[in-house]
Amino acid sequence: MTDLFNPSPEHRALRELVRSFTEREVDPQAEASDHEERFNIELFVKLGELGLLGITVEERFGGAGLDPVAAVIAHEELSAADPGFALAYLAHSMLFANNLQINGNDEQRSKYLPDACTGKKVCGMCMTEPGAGTDVLGMQTTAVRKGDAYVLNGAKMWITNGAVSDNELGDTFLVYARVEGSPRNQLSMFIVEKGFAGFSLGQKIKGKLGMRASTTAELVFEDCRVPAENLVGSEGAATLHMMRNLELERVTLAGMSLGIARRSIEVMNRYASERSSFGKPLRDFGQIQRYISQSYAEYMAGRAYTYHTASVMSLDTPGHRLDSDGVKLFTSTMGKDVADRAIQVLGGYGYVAEYAVERLWRDAKLLEIGGGTIEAHQKNMCRELGRIERIL
Repeated sequence: MTDLFNPSPEHRALRELVRSFTEREVDPQAEASDHEERFNIELFVKLGELGLLGITVEERFGGAGLDPVAAVIAHEELSAADPGFALAYLAHSMLFANNLQINGNDEQRSKYLPDACTGKKVCGMCMTEPGAGTDVLGMQTTAVRKGDAYVLNGAKMWITNGAVSDNELGDTFLVYARVEGSPRNQLSMFIVEKGFAGFSLGQKIKGKLGMRASTTAELVFEDCRVPAENLVGSEGAATLHMMRNLELERVTLAGMSLGIARRSIEVMNRYASERSSFGKPLRDFGQIQRYISQSYAEYMAGRAYTYHTASVMSLDTPGHRLDSDGVKLFTSTMGKDVADRAIQVLGGYGYVAEYAVERLWRDAKLLEIGGGTIEAHQKNMCRELGRIERIL
């Protein structure tokens, strides 16, 4: 019988590899990185040594050549220890590397993907703007063709990996913009490198509720000259690129929520056995039993939905909008609720850093916002369901 969560020996080996690395290397630094709001770039490079930074990239470009299920496994395991670090991983491996692997040409892949896969370059994707989030087609960043280059003007906001420190940009980005004269629904995508004239760090954003182990930044483009060969695909074709890559992004974000929920369940389940009250273990009380059992059932339901959706996805073919939205809609709130219950079970101990659940709870909230708000998922799903007469 096929194991939905480890459908092949390769998937099981990958899970064991990432879990071992996470327990040994990621978990011990998680609390400090969160407290310092610091991106652990040294640890990030170790992901490259393990072959994880290009997990879905073809081997000829330095990647591992694996599938969406493998990507979910990596994100679930990393997020069980440090969701903030996992978010930096997602922005690099899914939003940049996978995006360029699927939509770029061989010259672009050969130039940029090998360094992305080793971690020599820290990469990301620029879509959201100060005035355009869910309304992504309302973006105002423009691109004008001038000779052998495009000139970009605008600003991008909430960009993960946009900075690697307080005053240093990340290395390479896929930037969405509208070529002058293009209709609202036709976006284009460009590869922009640190060092391009007119490309600068607006600010590294501090004081976030959670996901503090990943950096978030505003990036500014002021007459930024981008070589014409850095246009990915053709003018106006990136709207499809974006929507196709969003499907994988949302499934891996769901994987992050699964990691948060699993760790939270493990913590509260263990604590409920170790702590006694009124002469008996906490787990003997009905209220505590409800928190633990309901959390486990919701986690397993979300896990089955997420891994099933990943198992039928194709990296280069769109068409999974309904369920990629669905898994993120369900698991993002589930992960937050499970972490909240864990805090409740632990009482005062859940409110401090020692048991990690307060950090997991803070990190979990972003997953109801980033990569698509839960309201956007509801809208998208209802639209998709309106085209279906029978669900099965």
